[in-house]
Amino acid sequence: MTHGMRMDTHTSYPGQRGDWRDTATRYALLPLRVFLGVTFIYAGLDKLTDSAFMQSAGSGSVGDIMRSARNSSAIPALVDLALKNPVGFGYAIALGELAVGIGTLIGLLARLAALGGALISLSLWLTVSWASDPYYYGNDLAYLMAWLPLVLAGAAYFSVDAALRARRAQRTGGFS
Repeated sequence: MTHGMRMDTHTSYPGQRGDWRDTATRYALLPLRVFLGVTFIYAGLDKLTDSAFMQSAGSGSVGDIMRSARNSSAIPALVDLALKNPVGFGYAIALGELAVGIGTLIGLLARLAALGGALISLSLWLTVSWASDPYYYGNDLAYLMAWLPLVLAGAAYFSVDAALRARRAQRTGGFS
């Protein structure tokens, strides 16, 4: 018996009972990756195409949103930093969401993209949705938690990262 290692007593092969479970496990993060990727692409494009959002003042503007969140945020200094150039901050968030969404959806630098998504969600949770009461009404915390499995696992299937890894392994004779 080996110490600290699990010995599988059942190995499944195609057509055996356990095969669907292995397949489901292998692709378990794919729906999360698609959801987060599409959602962040949509969020970025929505901000970039909303002329009211990309203003320093006015109804629905990034400036007004940040000013209204300032006194209830966990880190008012972060909001103050964004308020130095609200339009620049709006573009940074929108372009960040777009980059994170595309990277996550196609699986390019997937762990880095997921980390970017987690950081965006964390910053929004600590500023805009911090005052949500009870805390679980704030959706940014749920997004932060949803990013963490992708930060840890990356995009092992149906991804540019996996294709590049396979190509490297093929060139090096199976060692990558």
